[in-house]
Amino acid sequence: MRTLFFISLLLSALQACVTTDSSFNRVAPGMWRGVLALDVYSVPVHSKDTVFILHDQYKEGELPFNFEIKYTDSEHFYVEIINGTERIRCDSIRYGRDRTRARDTMNIYFPEYQSYIHVDVRGDVMQGEWVVTTKEDYRIPFSAQAGRAYRFTPLKEIPVADITGTWATLFGVGGKEQTRAIGEFKQTGNHLAGTFRTETGDYRFLEGTVQGRKFVLSCFDGSHAFLFSGSIRNDSLNGEFRSGKTNRELFTSWRDAAFQLGAADTLTKIKTGAAPISFDVTTSEGKSLRFPGPALNEKIKIFTITGTWCPNCRDEQVFLTQYLKNNPDKASQISVVGFSFERNKTLEAANAHLNEYKKKLGIPYDLVYAGNASKEAAQKIFPALNKVMAFPTMIILDKNNQVHQIHTGFDGPATSKYETFAKSFDQMINNLK
Repeated sequence: MRTLFFISLLLSALQACVTTDSSFNRVAPGMWRGVLALDVYSVPVHSKDTVFILHDQYKEGELPFNFEIKYTDSEHFYVEIINGTERIRCDSIRYGRDRTRARDTMNIYFPEYQSYIHVDVRGDVMQGEWVVTTKEDYRIPFSAQAGRAYRFTPLKEIPVADITGTWATLFGVGGKEQTRAIGEFKQTGNHLAGTFRTETGDYRFLEGTVQGRKFVLSCFDGSHAFLFSGSIRNDSLNGEFRSGKTNRELFTSWRDAAFQLGAADTLTKIKTGAAPISFDVTTSEGKSLRFPGPALNEKIKIFTITGTWCPNCRDEQVFLTQYLKNNPDKASQISVVGFSFERNKTLEAANAHLNEYKKKLGIPYDLVYAGNASKEAAQKIFPALNKVMAFPTMIILDKNNQVHQIHTGFDGPATSKYETFAKSFDQMINNLK
């Protein structure tokens, strides 16, 4: 029996590997498995020729994700990060040679999130770190190996249950504050995909595996590094959520068809007796913009509280950009202004970053640097709101400058609610006068 087990293990590992193409000039093309080490462990290095070899099994505290190297010609390539059905194309890449250590090096930049991955490349192995430039000394060790198509493990231990469906969830179990959420999962054999929806947004495209009683899910998009792990106990799930190298909390989930989150258009309101919304600002491109004012008169107005560091905010900006592009007749009647709260230390840096972000996403409307990335700063810009509880928050006004709706958070394309939101948004625009 033991011999059969090891043969099965070896075959599973071989099936999860893919052959890499050796006819390349730089980094190996094809599928890679990357790992962020949330729990730092030391690896002895005896010389500059030491190569870090990844193991084939998931280790607690590791956040794995897959990416693919795709060449456009013999010298140029891009990286495509994979999370479930999502593909994130990264074209901002610098590849070079560190002559002092006789090693090839590569930087993969995420300019919209002001972070990057820096690695040494040795054949089919990478080793380095993920760096977030807007946080003080924020670095997480990173390593990767070519030809690995699996995410967590190639093993196929029979799951004790199929957890496909929706799960009522509480994050922060045992802590001072708890957050309501709904888990949405689809399980096919050992493969698991889905997300968690909360009242302030979703955890984007999660992908992982179920092995026996254990389940794990992860997501990496250049901004957030999410890792969910837990166990199945009859009709409940118990686990831990980790975000980056410092934030961690316990969660519990159970099946409850009646469990609901607060409606997005009821969570944030205009204070009773508050003065009307008004502002006098300068856009990232140096244009003066005033409301009320002639530039926004007799139009439907959408003011978004956003931040380039926030993937849910990006989802909302992409949605608005596509909506305006796909509905040119309606776009002429709509004015959108994005109030972006950023982590840059200077106004000049923030505006330069916003202009780059606007260009990358093809955003056709004005962005305004509105302050530092905090809900308190957002509240100061919009004092008429009873609270700012989420990035993003969308404020919709009719042509008479009356607030029609305030939409808190955003259910992005990873959720079951995205298409429903898109239809209701279009209906609302059609009905606004």
